[in-house]
Amino acid sequence: MVEKLNSVQTYKIRKIISNLANKKGRGTELVSLYIPGKKAIHEVTNSLREEHGTASNIKSDTTRNHVQDALTKTLQRLKFYKQTPINGLIIFTGALPTNGPGSETVTLNEISPPKPVQTYFYRCDDHFHLEFLKSMLKVDDVFGILAIDNTETGFALIAGDRLDIVDVITSGVSGKHRAGGQSARRYERLRNMDLNAYYHRIAAHATKAFLEQDNYKGLIVSGPGPTKDYFLKEKYLDYRLQESVKGVLDTSYSGHEGIRETLMKSSEILSNIRIMEEKQLVQKFLKEVNVDSGLAIYGINQILEKLRNSSVELILISDNSGFINLKIVCKQCENIINKTIKKLKIVSNKENIKNTSCVNCNLNEYDIMEEDIIEYFDDQVNQYGTKLEIISSKSEDGVMLESFGGIGALLRFK
Repeated sequence: MVEKLNSVQTYKIRKIISNLANKKGRGTELVSLYIPGKKAIHEVTNSLREEHGTASNIKSDTTRNHVQDALTKTLQRLKFYKQTPINGLIIFTGALPTNGPGSETVTLNEISPPKPVQTYFYRCDDHFHLEFLKSMLKVDDVFGILAIDNTETGFALIAGDRLDIVDVITSGVSGKHRAGGQSARRYERLRNMDLNAYYHRIAAHATKAFLEQDNYKGLIVSGPGPTKDYFLKEKYLDYRLQESVKGVLDTSYSGHEGIRETLMKSSEILSNIRIMEEKQLVQKFLKEVNVDSGLAIYGINQILEKLRNSSVELILISDNSGFINLKIVCKQCENIINKTIKKLKIVSNKENIKNTSCVNCNLNEYDIMEEDIIEYFDDQVNQYGTKLEIISSKSEDGVMLESFGGIGALLRFK
C-alpha cells in the first residue's frame, strides 16, 4: 500500500520541481535518475560506474568533468542505501552555476517519490527530466460542481487543494408571465423553449468541463429550488455525467456563490480531498481565534516562542507566507542565530546584521544563509512533536490565513 504524501512532502517536491525546471547545463551534463523499488542498488551502481567510464570519451573538458563529478556524487549518495525504498528513488545531480558561468557547483537533489517508480530511467542531458515526477503529483481524483438554477449556472473543478471556477453562464430567460389569456400561454411556451435550450447549453458545457479531465471521478449538483432536480430527472446531461452524480444539494445560490456554498456543504462527499482537509483545519483555527479562552495564536515570533515551550499542537503555514529564515553563523566563534523575517526585508536585515557585533566574541563577520520558512519550521516541529500543515494560498481558506500573517497555530493547552 502506497503511503499518502503529506502537505509538507508535497510542498518540498513542488519546490524542487520549480527550482530545477529552468536549469540548463552547458552541455549534456545534468543527470536524471529514476530507480524502481524492485531494482537492486548494486545493479544501479554498476551501471553508473560504466557510465562514468564512458563519460571519459567526452571531448569537452568542462562537460566531461561535470558529468563525471555528477556521477561520482550520485554513487556516493547511493552508498547510504542497502536496498531501494519500496517506492523507488529519484535523484537529480548536476553542475549548476551559483554566480554566473564558471561558478558551477555540483548539487544533488534526492526525492522519495510520492508514487512507485515504474521504470528504470537514466539520462544525461542539458536539462533535468522532471516530467515523470510531475506526473506523480497529479491528483488522483477530480470532482466537478454544477451550481444551477433558471438564471445562471456555475461550473467548477475540485482537484487536491484547488478549487477552479471554470465558467458561469446565464440563461437570458425572464421570469414567469403573470398576465392571462392566449398571450400568457404563448409566452410560457416560448419561455419553456428558451429554458430547454439553456439546459442543453449547460449539458454541453458540463461535458467539456468535466469529461475532458483525465482523473474525473464524480459530480455534485446543487442549487436553489427545483431546477436541479428537473434537470437531472429529464436527463439533459451526458449519460456518463448522469451516472457519476455523487450528491444533489440544496443551496441558497447558483453560479459563483453557489459553488462556494456547495463546497462548504460537501464535507462528507469530499472527505478525502485535500481542499476539504485544509478548510477544516483553517475553520478550526478561526473558531479558536474568536473565543476569548481559545487555543489559537498567530504572529511568527509568538508561535516560535510557544513552540520552544512544547505547548504547540499544530502549525498552519500558507505556501505563500512571505517569510524566510536567516541562519546567521559567526565566522569567529561559530555562534548561530536564527532570524525569521519577511522576504521583502532581506537586504535591509543583512545590512543590519553586518553592522552588529557578535554577542559572544564582539566581531561582526558572519556567514548568512537563507532558508525556506516551511523547511525551517519542519526541522523545528520534529523536535517538539508538533504537527505542521501547509495551506494553499489559492483557496479562500488560504486567503483567510494570510490575513493573520500567513501563519497560525493551535496550542495543546492555554
